[in-house]
Amino acid sequence: MPRLLIALTLPPDVTEQYRLRLGRVFPEIAIEVAADREHAAEALPRADMLLTFGQMMKNLKLGFANADKLKWVQALGTGLDGIVDQPTLKPGVTVTSLHGVHGAPVSEAAIAGMLALARDIPRFVRQQPQRHWGRWPAKLLQSKTAVIVGVGVIAEALAPKCKAFGMNVIGVSSKPRDLPGFDRMMPMTELTQAVALADHLVLLTPYSPATHHIIGAKVFAAMKPTAFLTNVARGGVVDESALIEALREKRIAGAALDVFDVEPLPADNPLWSFENVIVTTHQGGFCDIYVDLAMPILTRNMRAFLDGNLRDMVNVARPAA
Repeated sequence: MPRLLIALTLPPDVTEQYRLRLGRVFPEIAIEVAADREHAAEALPRADMLLTFGQMMKNLKLGFANADKLKWVQALGTGLDGIVDQPTLKPGVTVTSLHGVHGAPVSEAAIAGMLALARDIPRFVRQQPQRHWGRWPAKLLQSKTAVIVGVGVIAEALAPKCKAFGMNVIGVSSKPRDLPGFDRMMPMTELTQAVALADHLVLLTPYSPATHHIIGAKVFAAMKPTAFLTNVARGGVVDESALIEALREKRIAGAALDVFDVEPLPADNPLWSFENVIVTTHQGGFCDIYVDLAMPILTRNMRAFLDGNLRDMVNVARPAA
Protein backbone atom coordinates (compact mmCIF):
# COMPACT_ATOMS: atom_id res chain seq x y z
CA MET A 1 0.00 0.00 0.00
CA PRO A 2 1.49 3.40 -0.96
CA ARG A 3 2.22 5.59 2.03
CA LEU A 4 1.79 9.35 2.24
CA LEU A 5 3.46 11.38 4.97
CA ILE A 6 1.85 14.74 5.74
CA ALA A 7 4.56 16.72 7.57
CA LEU A 8 2.98 20.02 8.59
CA THR A 9 3.47 22.27 11.60
CA LEU A 10 0.00 23.74 11.18
CA PRO A 11 -2.98 23.83 13.57
CA PRO A 12 -4.18 20.21 13.92
CA ASP A 13 -7.63 20.95 12.50
CA VAL A 14 -6.05 22.27 9.28
CA THR A 15 -3.73 19.29 8.88
CA GLU A 16 -6.67 16.98 9.56
CA GLN A 17 -8.54 18.48 6.59
CA TYR A 18 -5.78 17.31 4.25
CA ARG A 19 -5.75 13.84 5.79
CA LEU A 20 -9.51 13.39 5.66
CA ARG A 21 -10.06 14.80 2.20
CA LEU A 22 -7.19 12.92 0.57
CA GLY A 23 -8.19 9.76 2.43
CA ARG A 24 -11.73 9.95 1.06
CA VAL A 25 -10.55 10.37 -2.53
CA PHE A 26 -7.71 7.84 -2.27
CA PRO A 27 -8.72 5.03 0.12
CA GLU A 28 -5.98 2.85 -1.37
CA ILE A 29 -3.20 4.83 0.37
CA ALA A 30 -2.01 4.85 3.97
CA ILE A 31 -1.67 8.34 5.43
CA GLU A 32 0.56 9.30 8.32
CA VAL A 33 0.68 12.77 9.90
CA ALA A 34 3.70 14.33 11.61
CA ALA A 35 3.71 17.74 13.29
CA ASP A 36 7.19 17.70 14.84
CA ARG A 37 10.71 16.78 13.84
CA GLU A 38 10.94 13.58 15.85
CA HIS A 39 7.79 12.05 14.36
CA ALA A 40 8.58 13.27 10.84
CA ALA A 41 12.13 11.87 10.94
CA GLU A 42 10.82 8.54 12.19
CA ALA A 43 8.07 8.33 9.54
CA LEU A 44 9.95 9.61 6.49
CA PRO A 45 11.79 6.33 5.71
CA ARG A 46 8.38 4.63 5.29
CA ALA A 47 6.92 7.25 2.96
CA ASP A 48 6.50 6.94 -0.80
CA MET A 49 4.99 10.43 -0.94
CA LEU A 50 5.48 13.57 1.13
CA LEU A 51 3.15 16.54 1.52
CA THR A 52 4.83 19.51 3.20
CA PHE A 53 6.04 23.11 2.94
CA GLY A 54 9.65 23.89 2.07
CA GLN A 55 9.81 26.37 4.94
CA MET A 56 8.61 23.68 7.35
CA MET A 57 11.33 21.31 6.14
CA LYS A 58 13.82 24.06 7.03
CA ASN A 59 12.11 24.75 10.36
CA LEU A 60 12.13 21.07 11.26
CA LYS A 61 15.74 20.71 10.02
CA LEU A 62 14.55 17.61 8.21
CA GLY A 63 16.64 16.18 5.38
CA PHE A 64 16.07 13.33 2.97
CA ALA A 65 19.07 11.13 3.80
CA ASN A 66 16.90 8.27 5.11
CA ALA A 67 14.00 8.73 2.67
CA ASP A 68 14.93 5.69 0.60
CA LYS A 69 11.37 4.92 -0.55
CA LEU A 70 10.41 8.50 -1.35
CA LYS A 71 9.42 9.11 -4.99
CA TRP A 72 7.35 12.30 -4.88
CA VAL A 73 7.24 15.49 -2.81
CA GLN A 74 4.20 17.75 -3.16
CA ALA A 75 4.95 21.19 -1.75
CA LEU A 76 1.98 23.06 -0.33
CA GLY A 77 3.47 26.37 -1.41
CA THR A 78 5.05 27.93 -4.48
CA GLY A 79 8.54 28.37 -3.06
CA LEU A 80 10.58 25.16 -3.07
CA ASP A 81 13.58 26.27 -1.02
CA GLY A 82 13.95 23.77 1.78
CA ILE A 83 13.14 20.92 -0.63
CA VAL A 84 14.92 21.14 -3.99
CA ASP A 85 18.02 22.73 -2.47
CA GLN A 86 18.54 19.86 -0.03
CA PRO A 87 21.67 17.92 -1.02
CA THR A 88 20.18 14.67 0.32
CA LEU A 89 17.17 14.77 -2.04
CA LYS A 90 17.68 11.82 -4.35
CA PRO A 91 17.60 12.15 -8.17
CA GLY A 92 14.61 9.82 -8.50
CA VAL A 93 12.26 12.08 -6.52
CA THR A 94 9.72 14.22 -8.38
CA VAL A 95 8.86 17.58 -6.79
CA THR A 96 5.67 19.50 -7.53
CA SER A 97 4.34 22.79 -6.20
CA LEU A 98 1.06 24.66 -5.73
CA HIS A 99 2.05 27.36 -8.20
CA GLY A 100 -0.93 29.45 -9.27
CA VAL A 101 -3.15 29.40 -6.16
CA HIS A 102 -1.59 32.23 -4.16
CA GLY A 103 -2.66 35.25 -6.20
CA ALA A 104 -5.66 36.19 -4.07
CA PRO A 105 -4.41 35.46 -0.53
CA VAL A 106 -0.88 36.85 -0.86
CA SER A 107 -1.90 39.94 -2.82
CA GLU A 108 -4.48 40.69 -0.11
CA ALA A 109 -1.79 40.21 2.53
CA ALA A 110 0.40 42.72 0.70
CA ILE A 111 -2.43 45.27 0.54
CA ALA A 112 -3.12 44.70 4.26
CA GLY A 113 0.52 45.40 5.08
CA MET A 114 0.62 48.52 2.92
CA LEU A 115 -2.57 49.94 4.45
CA ALA A 116 -1.52 49.08 8.01
CA LEU A 117 1.81 50.86 7.52
CA ALA A 118 0.31 53.88 5.77
CA ARG A 119 -2.34 54.37 8.47
CA ASP A 120 -0.10 53.25 11.35
CA ILE A 121 -2.66 50.72 12.53
CA PRO A 122 -0.25 49.27 15.15
CA ARG A 123 -0.24 52.65 16.88
CA PHE A 124 -4.01 52.49 17.23
CA VAL A 125 -3.71 48.97 18.65
CA ARG A 126 -1.12 50.13 21.19
CA GLN A 127 -3.40 53.01 22.22
CA GLN A 128 -6.50 50.89 22.74
CA PRO A 129 -5.56 49.20 26.05
CA GLN A 130 -4.63 52.67 27.39
CA ARG A 131 -7.96 54.12 26.17
CA HIS A 132 -5.95 56.94 24.63
CA TRP A 133 -7.61 59.03 21.89
CA GLY A 134 -4.57 59.95 19.76
CA ARG A 135 -5.01 61.10 16.15
CA TRP A 136 -2.68 61.67 13.19
CA PRO A 137 -3.07 62.09 9.42
CA ALA A 138 -3.09 58.88 7.41
CA LYS A 139 -0.78 58.47 4.44
CA LEU A 140 -2.96 57.63 1.45
CA LEU A 141 -2.13 54.94 -1.07
CA GLN A 142 -3.74 57.08 -3.73
CA SER A 143 -1.19 58.74 -6.04
CA LYS A 144 1.67 56.83 -4.39
CA THR A 145 4.02 54.49 -6.26
CA ALA A 146 4.16 50.76 -5.57
CA VAL A 147 7.30 49.02 -6.81
CA ILE A 148 6.73 45.26 -6.97
CA VAL A 149 9.88 43.13 -7.13
CA GLY A 150 9.12 39.79 -8.72
CA VAL A 151 6.38 39.64 -11.35
CA GLY A 152 4.53 36.35 -11.34
CA VAL A 153 1.03 35.12 -10.51
CA ILE A 154 0.83 37.04 -7.22
CA ALA A 155 2.11 40.29 -8.72
CA GLU A 156 -0.41 39.95 -11.54
CA ALA A 157 -3.14 39.81 -8.88
CA LEU A 158 -1.66 42.60 -6.77
CA ALA A 159 -1.05 45.20 -9.48
CA PRO A 160 -4.75 45.74 -10.36
CA LYS A 161 -5.58 45.99 -6.65
CA CYS A 162 -2.97 48.74 -6.31
CA LYS A 163 -4.45 50.48 -9.35
CA ALA A 164 -7.89 50.33 -7.69
CA PHE A 165 -6.39 52.45 -4.88
CA GLY A 166 -5.16 54.94 -7.47
CA MET A 167 -1.50 53.97 -7.24
CA ASN A 168 1.21 54.11 -9.84
CA VAL A 169 2.59 50.56 -10.26
CA ILE A 170 6.08 49.58 -11.38
CA GLY A 171 7.16 45.97 -11.80
CA VAL A 172 10.76 44.81 -11.46
CA SER A 173 11.40 41.51 -13.18
CA SER A 174 14.14 39.41 -14.72
CA LYS A 175 11.74 39.13 -17.70
CA PRO A 176 9.97 42.50 -18.11
CA ARG A 177 6.75 42.28 -20.12
CA ASP A 178 3.50 44.18 -20.55
CA LEU A 179 0.84 43.12 -18.06
CA PRO A 180 -2.49 44.58 -16.93
CA GLY A 181 -2.20 46.82 -13.87
CA PHE A 182 1.42 47.84 -14.41
CA ASP A 183 2.30 51.34 -15.56
CA ARG A 184 5.91 50.43 -16.16
CA MET A 185 8.29 47.49 -16.12
CA MET A 186 11.97 47.66 -15.22
CA PRO A 187 14.62 44.93 -15.42
CA MET A 188 16.10 43.46 -12.26
CA THR A 189 19.40 45.03 -13.28
CA GLU A 190 17.78 48.42 -12.55
CA LEU A 191 16.56 47.45 -9.09
CA THR A 192 18.32 50.34 -7.32
CA GLN A 193 16.84 52.88 -9.73
CA ALA A 194 13.38 51.34 -9.30
CA VAL A 195 13.34 51.37 -5.51
CA ALA A 196 14.24 55.06 -5.51
CA LEU A 197 10.78 55.66 -7.02
CA ALA A 198 8.90 53.61 -4.43
CA ASP A 199 6.56 54.82 -1.74
CA HIS A 200 5.79 51.15 -1.10
CA LEU A 201 8.35 48.48 -2.00
CA VAL A 202 6.64 45.07 -2.18
CA LEU A 203 8.70 41.88 -2.42
CA LEU A 204 7.25 38.89 -4.24
CA THR A 205 10.32 37.38 -5.87
CA PRO A 206 11.09 33.70 -5.17
CA TYR A 207 14.12 32.86 -3.07
CA SER A 208 17.14 31.45 -4.90
CA PRO A 209 20.91 31.96 -4.86
CA ALA A 210 20.33 34.77 -7.38
CA THR A 211 17.88 36.60 -5.08
CA HIS A 212 19.71 35.97 -1.79
CA HIS A 213 19.89 39.32 0.05
CA ILE A 214 19.10 41.33 -3.11
CA ILE A 215 17.37 43.79 -0.78
CA GLY A 216 20.38 45.00 1.16
CA ALA A 217 22.24 48.13 2.20
CA LYS A 218 22.44 49.58 -1.33
CA VAL A 219 18.71 49.21 -1.82
CA PHE A 220 17.86 50.78 1.55
CA ALA A 221 20.24 53.64 0.81
CA ALA A 222 18.43 54.26 -2.48
CA MET A 223 14.93 54.27 -0.95
CA LYS A 224 13.09 57.40 0.14
CA PRO A 225 13.11 57.87 3.94
CA THR A 226 9.30 58.05 3.67
CA ALA A 227 9.04 54.69 1.87
CA PHE A 228 7.73 51.45 3.35
CA LEU A 229 8.83 47.85 2.76
CA THR A 230 6.38 44.94 2.58
CA ASN A 231 7.91 41.46 2.33
CA VAL A 232 5.60 38.55 1.55
CA ALA A 233 8.24 36.68 -0.48
CA ARG A 234 10.97 34.89 1.50
CA GLY A 235 13.10 36.05 4.40
CA GLY A 236 16.35 35.30 2.58
CA VAL A 237 15.56 37.89 -0.09
CA VAL A 238 16.25 40.61 2.51
CA ASP A 239 19.53 41.18 4.33
CA GLU A 240 18.03 41.39 7.83
CA SER A 241 21.10 43.03 9.33
CA ALA A 242 20.95 45.79 6.71
CA LEU A 243 17.21 46.18 7.29
CA ILE A 244 17.67 46.52 11.05
CA GLU A 245 20.36 49.15 10.48
CA ALA A 246 18.13 51.03 8.02
CA LEU A 247 15.27 51.04 10.54
CA ARG A 248 17.52 52.20 13.38
CA GLU A 249 18.90 55.02 11.26
CA LYS A 250 15.41 55.90 9.95
CA ARG A 251 16.45 55.42 6.33
CA ILE A 252 13.00 53.95 5.63
CA ALA A 253 9.65 54.70 7.26
CA GLY A 254 8.77 51.15 8.32
CA ALA A 255 8.19 47.58 7.23
CA ALA A 256 5.52 44.89 7.15
CA LEU A 257 7.32 41.56 7.36
CA ASP A 258 5.66 38.18 6.93
CA VAL A 259 8.79 36.11 6.28
CA PHE A 260 12.21 35.89 7.93
CA ASP A 261 15.64 34.29 7.66
CA VAL A 262 14.82 32.10 10.68
CA GLU A 263 11.25 31.04 11.42
CA PRO A 264 9.73 31.22 13.93
CA LEU A 265 11.38 34.62 14.40
CA PRO A 266 13.61 34.28 17.49
CA ALA A 267 12.44 36.23 20.54
CA ASP A 268 15.72 38.15 20.70
CA ASN A 269 15.52 39.38 17.10
CA PRO A 270 15.50 43.22 17.10
CA LEU A 271 12.73 43.31 14.50
CA TRP A 272 10.22 42.56 17.26
CA SER A 273 11.06 45.83 19.00
CA PHE A 274 10.47 48.47 16.30
CA GLU A 275 7.16 50.30 16.59
CA ASN A 276 7.16 50.91 12.84
CA VAL A 277 7.58 47.21 12.00
CA ILE A 278 4.63 44.85 11.64
CA VAL A 279 5.58 41.21 12.25
CA THR A 280 3.21 38.55 10.94
CA THR A 281 3.85 34.84 11.15
CA HIS A 282 4.26 33.70 7.52
CA GLN A 283 0.53 34.20 7.05
CA GLY A 284 0.60 35.56 3.50
CA GLY A 285 -1.03 32.61 1.75
CA PHE A 286 -2.56 30.96 4.83
CA CYS A 287 -6.28 31.59 4.46
CA ASP A 288 -9.67 30.09 5.23
CA ILE A 289 -10.01 28.40 1.81
CA TYR A 290 -6.41 27.27 1.33
CA VAL A 291 -7.32 23.58 1.43
CA ASP A 292 -10.00 24.21 -1.21
CA LEU A 293 -7.45 25.99 -3.39
CA ALA A 294 -4.94 23.17 -2.95
CA MET A 295 -7.13 20.11 -3.48
CA PRO A 296 -7.53 20.21 -7.28
CA ILE A 297 -3.76 20.17 -7.74
CA LEU A 298 -3.19 17.64 -4.96
CA THR A 299 -5.78 15.20 -6.30
CA ARG A 300 -4.60 15.48 -9.90
CA ASN A 301 -0.98 14.90 -8.98
CA MET A 302 -1.84 12.09 -6.57
CA ARG A 303 -3.88 10.27 -9.21
CA ALA A 304 -1.10 10.69 -11.77
CA PHE A 305 1.48 9.37 -9.31
CA LEU A 306 -0.60 6.36 -8.28
CA ASP A 307 -1.33 5.54 -11.94
CA GLY A 308 2.35 5.79 -12.77
CA ASN A 309 1.60 8.53 -15.29
CA LEU A 310 3.92 11.31 -14.09
CA ARG A 311 3.44 13.24 -17.33
CA ASP A 312 -0.06 14.15 -16.14
CA MET A 313 1.31 15.95 -13.09
CA VAL A 314 1.10 19.74 -12.99
CA ASN A 315 3.57 22.24 -11.50
CA VAL A 316 6.48 19.85 -11.85
CA ALA A 317 9.48 21.79 -10.59
CA ARG A 318 11.88 18.86 -10.45
CA PRO A 319 11.21 15.79 -12.57
CA ALA A 320 12.66 12.47 -11.51
CA ALA A 321 16.05 11.89 -13.10
